[in-house]
Amino acid sequence: MAPADKTLTCRDCGKTFVFTVGEQEFYRSRGLQHEPSRCPECRAAKRKYGRSGPRVMYKAICADCGKECEVPFEPREGRPVYCGECYTKIREQQA
Repeated sequence: MAPADKTLTCRDCGKTFVFTVGEQEFYRSRGLQHEPSRCPECRAAKRKYGRSGPRVMYKAICADCGKECEVPFEPREGRPVYCGECYTKIREQQA
Protein backbone atom coordinates (compact mmCIF):
# COMPACT_ATOMS: atom_id res chain seq x y z
CA MET A 1 0.00 0.00 0.00
CA ALA A 2 1.44 3.37 -1.05
CA PRO A 3 1.79 6.04 1.64
CA ALA A 4 -0.86 8.76 1.53
CA ASP A 5 -1.51 12.10 3.20
CA LYS A 6 -3.61 11.87 6.37
CA THR A 7 -6.14 14.39 7.66
CA LEU A 8 -5.85 14.84 11.42
CA THR A 9 -7.69 16.99 13.96
CA CYS A 10 -5.80 19.33 16.30
CA ARG A 11 -6.39 18.55 19.96
CA ASP A 12 -6.00 22.23 20.96
CA CYS A 13 -8.03 24.20 18.40
CA GLY A 14 -10.08 21.44 16.72
CA LYS A 15 -9.04 22.41 13.17
CA THR A 16 -8.22 19.69 10.68
CA PHE A 17 -4.76 19.65 9.12
CA VAL A 18 -2.92 17.46 6.64
CA PHE A 19 -0.11 15.20 7.81
CA THR A 20 1.73 14.84 4.50
CA VAL A 21 3.66 11.83 3.27
CA GLY A 22 6.86 13.90 3.56
CA GLU A 23 6.11 14.74 7.20
CA GLN A 24 5.33 11.08 7.89
CA GLU A 25 8.69 10.07 6.43
CA PHE A 26 10.43 12.76 8.52
CA TYR A 27 8.74 11.44 11.69
CA ARG A 28 9.79 7.87 10.82
CA SER A 29 13.39 8.93 10.10
CA ARG A 30 13.58 10.53 13.58
CA GLY A 31 12.14 7.44 15.27
CA LEU A 32 8.92 9.23 16.24
CA GLN A 33 6.13 6.71 16.62
CA HIS A 34 3.08 8.93 17.17
CA GLU A 35 1.37 11.25 14.72
CA PRO A 36 1.27 14.94 15.66
CA SER A 37 -1.74 15.83 17.78
CA ARG A 38 -1.52 19.60 17.15
CA CYS A 39 -1.78 21.57 13.91
CA PRO A 40 1.34 23.45 12.74
CA GLU A 41 0.02 26.76 14.15
CA CYS A 42 -0.63 25.31 17.62
CA ARG A 43 2.75 23.52 17.56
CA ALA A 44 4.47 26.83 16.76
CA ALA A 45 2.56 28.62 19.51
CA LYS A 46 3.49 25.92 22.02
CA ARG A 47 7.16 26.20 21.07
CA LYS A 48 7.00 29.98 21.37
CA TYR A 49 5.32 30.06 24.77
CA GLY A 50 6.50 26.77 26.21
CA ARG A 51 4.56 24.99 28.91
CA SER A 52 4.07 27.90 31.27
CA GLY A 53 2.55 30.45 28.90
CA PRO A 54 4.03 33.68 27.59
CA ARG A 55 7.39 34.72 28.96
CA VAL A 56 7.23 37.37 31.66
CA MET A 57 9.42 40.37 30.88
CA TYR A 58 10.67 42.95 33.39
CA LYS A 59 11.53 46.58 32.78
CA ALA A 60 15.07 47.64 33.63
CA ILE A 61 17.59 50.38 32.93
CA CYS A 62 20.76 49.33 31.10
CA ALA A 63 23.81 49.71 33.34
CA ASP A 64 25.97 50.65 30.34
CA CYS A 65 23.97 53.02 28.09
CA GLY A 66 21.12 54.00 30.44
CA LYS A 67 18.32 53.01 28.01
CA GLU A 68 15.14 51.41 29.30
CA CYS A 69 14.93 47.76 28.26
CA GLU A 70 13.05 44.56 29.03
CA VAL A 71 14.70 41.42 30.34
CA PRO A 72 13.32 37.89 30.95
CA PHE A 73 14.40 37.85 34.61
CA GLU A 74 13.64 40.00 37.63
CA PRO A 75 16.51 42.47 38.14
CA ARG A 76 18.13 42.40 41.59
CA GLU A 77 19.63 45.26 43.52
CA GLY A 78 23.38 45.51 43.08
CA ARG A 79 23.49 43.39 39.89
CA PRO A 80 23.99 45.17 36.55
CA VAL A 81 21.42 44.66 33.79
CA TYR A 82 22.28 45.31 30.15
CA CYS A 83 20.12 45.91 27.09
CA GLY A 84 20.54 43.48 24.18
CA GLU A 85 22.99 45.71 22.30
CA CYS A 86 25.25 46.34 25.29
CA TYR A 87 25.12 42.69 26.37
CA THR A 88 26.23 41.59 22.90
CA LYS A 89 29.03 44.18 22.90
CA ILE A 90 30.28 43.00 26.32
CA ARG A 91 30.15 39.32 25.27
CA GLU A 92 32.16 40.06 22.12
CA GLN A 93 34.82 41.87 24.17
CA GLN A 94 35.13 38.86 26.52
CA ALA A 95 35.55 36.35 23.67
